[in-house]
Amino acid sequence: MRTADVVVIGGGVNGASTAFHLTTLGVRDVLLLERRHLAAGATGKSGALVRMHYTNDVESRLALESLKVFRDFGAIVGGECGFEPVGFVQLVGPEYRDALRRNVARQQALGIDTREASLDDVRRLLPGVDLAGVGAAAWEPGSGFADPNATTYAFAEAARRGGATIQTRCEAVRVVVEGGRVTGVETTAGRVATRAVVIAAGAWAPSLLAPLGLDYGLSPFRIQVAIFRWPAGFAQRHPAVIDATRMSWFRPEGAAATLIGVELGAAHADPEKFDEGVDAAYVARCREALTARLPQFADAPMRGGWAGMIMMSPDGRPIIDRLPAAEGLWAMLGDSGTSFKTAPAIGRCLAEWITAGAPSTADLHPFRASRFVEDPPWVDVDHYGGEGLTVSR
Repeated sequence: MRTADVVVIGGGVNGASTAFHLTTLGVRDVLLLERRHLAAGATGKSGALVRMHYTNDVESRLALESLKVFRDFGAIVGGECGFEPVGFVQLVGPEYRDALRRNVARQQALGIDTREASLDDVRRLLPGVDLAGVGAAAWEPGSGFADPNATTYAFAEAARRGGATIQTRCEAVRVVVEGGRVTGVETTAGRVATRAVVIAAGAWAPSLLAPLGLDYGLSPFRIQVAIFRWPAGFAQRHPAVIDATRMSWFRPEGAAATLIGVELGAAHADPEKFDEGVDAAYVARCREALTARLPQFADAPMRGGWAGMIMMSPDGRPIIDRLPAAEGLWAMLGDSGTSFKTAPAIGRCLAEWITAGAPSTADLHPFRASRFVEDPPWVDVDHYGGEGLTVSR
């Protein structure tokens, strides 16, 4: 029987980051299993914003620790992640002006390079912008976006250099538990004996959780993005933007296009069979949201789009925890599409937990699985409306 010290299930950015960080902490026999190809799930379809602005400290801290990796990716990981620091703008309605100021102050206290921006500042950052309905903004000059596929591939290749085995086209079908602890993983290529498993399988995680008696109320959602070619006369590469007034986000794509998403998605869908294309009605919604802020895009050519599957948790935040079903079982679940930008820190935390008994990079207690049966529920005091949804995750 094949053996491994740790088996990581899921070849997205979180799984690849975890495998890499395990090898940096001295674990040599790491096996990463992916049912299709690397970044085949939500990662490869991510908008891949890299920004620090959250309405809670714990996610901002994970994002900040991860930004340190994105900025120095070649030296820390090796390879390219495609990080482009075009800057990031957060827009909110007038009723959330004070909330934004409090969030900016919290982020500054963490050491994040962020500030409140005047509406005139935003007009300079986004020439031609229409700020109707916007009451306040924040600006992060060092944030931006990255290439989700390149990031995942580089993490996986670095893990391989560190001694890990990356096995694609191999599906994990069951976590084997004996005597209250993990003893192996059944796969389509046979059983692997191990005493530690990390489930980071995205929308495909429930089939592994259910046999263990675990149900966290996770829901699969089909989410989409659309791409518009810049119209004639539009030549400035703009920053990444979250527009909370329209529940939308956009960023540059390539040298002359803009990628946009509007939230939340197309409700529940089957991860095993869903349309990976973009719906015509969704394209119209994207055009409307983009044109509301940048009127030049009213006649911008639509150049494409796609759909992917994310797994929503009941409160929209990820579960990052050691699961109670068995000793030796960890998971990153229900990230609601938010975790690309935090994946470097999440992978590091999980690797620390497995090797040292506790994460030291960041506090993961708020992401505990048990929070859904505890009071009170996780609600960010200074949110911007639509609490529980995910904008540009």
